[in-house]
Formats: sequence, structure tokens, C-alpha cells
Amino acid sequence: MASERQYSPVDRLLLQADAALRTLLPFSGASSRPSPAIVQNETELSSEESRHVAGLMRINHTGEVCAQALYQGQALTAKLPEVRSAMEHAADEEIDHLAWCEQRIRELGSQPSVLNPLFYGLSFGVGAVAGLVSDRVSLGFVAATEDQVCKHLDEHLEQLPEHDAKSRAILEQMRIDEQQHANSALAAGGVRFPAPVKFGMTLLSKVMTKSTYRV
Repeated sequence: MASERQYSPVDRLLLQADAALRTLLPFSGASSRPSPAIVQNETELSSEESRHVAGLMRINHTGEVCAQALYQGQALTAKLPEVRSAMEHAADEEIDHLAWCEQRIRELGSQPSVLNPLFYGLSFGVGAVAGLVSDRVSLGFVAATEDQVCKHLDEHLEQLPEHDAKSRAILEQMRIDEQQHANSALAAGGVRFPAPVKFGMTLLSKVMTKSTYRV
């Protein structure tokens, strides 16, 4: 049986650069699953509703950009091969969400946030540091982050117009996937972060939300 290919530090940096470009360039991330929205009928939204939904989807798209960066940073510094593999697999699954959100934003006549490169860099650094501390902390950070994402998704589902079935289908599937990622991280040995740390993460997520709703 062939052994797993061993990458040099330079190889891994080049792979990270490729992942960053695929995350940040328009339409560069191809989803492995079709968007849940394709089976839903398009309904007419008012201009105000379209702007609001586009803002919500823009926030979620930026959240997926941050998730990509977080996982890639953690994969770069993870100590155990199985943890690194798990991070890379989670990043692959998040590409679906990235592509679905971008497609919906374009359908609503808008575009992703211009701040995405900044948030990618910050999230990559946080992920890399978490991986350097320990794999258990890294996995715990994934779980805590995904919990924050699920809360955002719940709030956005409540804010969506009732007749916007396309956006709702996307967010509902994302909610299922993100919860699974959180559960898997804890099951793999991730530490549960204390309430003060989670509160700090909530404050940071609010900054990101306000920054990307319109830009």
C-alpha cells in the first residue's frame, strides 16, 4: 500500500497560496455538491428585500472565507497527520458553502465583500497560531467557531423574507453542515472553550458582520 505523500514546508506554503487564490478570486471555488437553491423557485423580492438578503448572504460568504483561512492555517501547523487531514477535509466541504453563497449574491445583483482578503489573512493567522499551541486547542477552536456560525445562521434564517426559498435552502443546509463540523471537532478531542473566550469570539464576529453587510 502506497504511503501518504510527504510535503516539504515550501510545498505546503505553495498549497496554501493556491488555496487562498481559489478562495478569494471570483467564481474560483467549484462546489462538489449542487446548490440546494436549484430545486427552489425564484420569487420576486422588493429592492429593499434584495439588498437585505444580499447583505446577509455577503456576511455568510465572508464567514466561509474566514473558515477556509482558519482551516488552512490549522492544517499548516497541525502536529498529527490525522488532524491535518481532518482540517483539509473540512476546508473542502466549506468550499461548497463558499460557492453557494457567491452564486446567490450574484443572483441578487450584488457582489462579495471587498474586505475578504483582510479577513482571510487574519483568520489564517489565528488558525496557524491555534495549531501551533496544540491539536486539541485547534480542534476546540473549530468547534467554538462553528457554534458561532450556527448562531449567525439561525439569526439570518429568522430575518429572511418568508418567500425567499432559495436563500433559505442554502442557509438551512449550511446550518446542518456547520453543526456536524462542530460535533466532529469535539469528538476528535477538541477542548471546550470557556464562556469568556466564546464571548470574545462573539464580539469579533459582530465586527465582521457590521463591516461586510454593505461592503
